[in-house]
Amino acid sequence: MDLPPSLTRIVLPFGQCYAWRDGDEVTLVDTGPPGSGEAVAAALAGLGLDRDAVVRIVLTHHHIDHSGSTAEIRAWNDAQVVAHASDAAVVRGEVAPPPFDLLPAEQQLWDSLGADDSLSPPSLVDVEVTGDEVLPFGRGARVVHGPGHTPGSIALHLPGPRVLFTGDTVAENGGAVILGPFNLDRQQALGSFHRLTALDVDVALFGHGEPVDGAGLRAAVPGPFAG
Repeated sequence: MDLPPSLTRIVLPFGQCYAWRDGDEVTLVDTGPPGSGEAVAAALAGLGLDRDAVVRIVLTHHHIDHSGSTAEIRAWNDAQVVAHASDAAVVRGEVAPPPFDLLPAEQQLWDSLGADDSLSPPSLVDVEVTGDEVLPFGRGARVVHGPGHTPGSIALHLPGPRVLFTGDTVAENGGAVILGPFNLDRQQALGSFHRLTALDVDVALFGHGEPVDGAGLRAAVPGPFAG
């Protein structure tokens, strides 16, 4: 589907991150696994921008496939790093990620992916949010706390351009919009899933899977990872 002109989806070997452009300033939503910096820099170059354009990094949660390149990219231009207060200590490397309680279907997926729950290279967190803050990009991006995938999982709702970044609370797979796997608290995650999929937006963007329109988001079902 067509994305807003201010938005660039950066597809990585595992997952994806997003660049939102306001003039010559870029906000990154997540940074991908360790070693993703060059892919992000290439995407910026495709927009006619250099690495210094990144002024802000917003992490939807602490998992290594979302926060793994934060320290590297932050160092380009001392970009501000934003994370939820409940995930910030993991991002900073002060505590280890809590273990998952996987369903059989999740364990099979985990094994097939060769997934990694290790600690990302630690990064400073400049701004800790708790929910309902409005961040200064995309004509105002509201932080939506949606715990369950991790304690500090957040989504970003941009009412002006009618865009939603869900992180991993919601995912797309094979045309279906479902609850993302690998949740710390499945019941919390389901509650967050239902709140996010009820939002009135035109474009929904996930940590994993293809973007969908508002109708696709509202047609979401929890899927095989709901327990």
